[in-house]
Amino acid sequence: MISESFLAEYHVGLKQLPTSVRPRERLLASGADHLSDAELLAIILRTGSASQNVLELANQVLSKFNGLDGISHAAIPELQELKGLGPVKAIEIKAALMLGQRALALDPTLLPTIRSPEDVSLLLGTKMGLLEHEQLRVLLLNTKNRVIADHKVADGTLNQTTTRIGEMFREAVRHQAASMIVVHNHPSGDPSPSAEDVELTREARRAGDLLQVEVLDHIVIGRGGLKPWRSLREMGLGFDMDKRPI
Repeated sequence: MISESFLAEYHVGLKQLPTSVRPRERLLASGADHLSDAELLAIILRTGSASQNVLELANQVLSKFNGLDGISHAAIPELQELKGLGPVKAIEIKAALMLGQRALALDPTLLPTIRSPEDVSLLLGTKMGLLEHEQLRVLLLNTKNRVIADHKVADGTLNQTTTRIGEMFREAVRHQAASMIVVHNHPSGDPSPSAEDVELTREARRAGDLLQVEVLDHIVIGRGGLKPWRSLREMGLGFDMDKRPI
């Protein structure tokens, strides 16, 4: 009889997987652009732990810290709290992310520029439109409307406005953002703004005026149809009928 402890520890090692799904081989065959965040992180980590292969470990790290942005802000001791991440791997992750940030700093044209609500939809529409739960994000921009961070504020309904506002602007101050765009999705697929969406917009604009971070727009992402998004600025909701373009 196979023991429960054996079953709990059994896992498929990366070398047991087909060559076509191993991260290093995929990078050589298809290029880095075609790899997921988990696959790229797995290449940096090189090895997993006794209970999981390196790809599983990479996915666990991304899940624990809510993506690359969370990892970049995590301290090395925080990273080491995960089983399978010792000090060497934690340092290598931080070094790799810093190199990426410096590469962007050297060539700011690599950062996406937001010129219209359509640009926001192109950047986040696919990812957020497929979610089965409501999610609130902020795009943080520099003075040239280039995206310097895409931060997930919260999952769930847009209640507890004060908490949401505090989290949005905490990240804006941390990144020294000149402006921001609030983005959230409607799992129903209908992007029509609700009363709560309008109130969140007003609260965000008030906070932005105090902190000198302009709230340029609030985009609601739905799915389907010719225009699966709505701009509250275009609709004059929460912006005092100010319909200036981004």
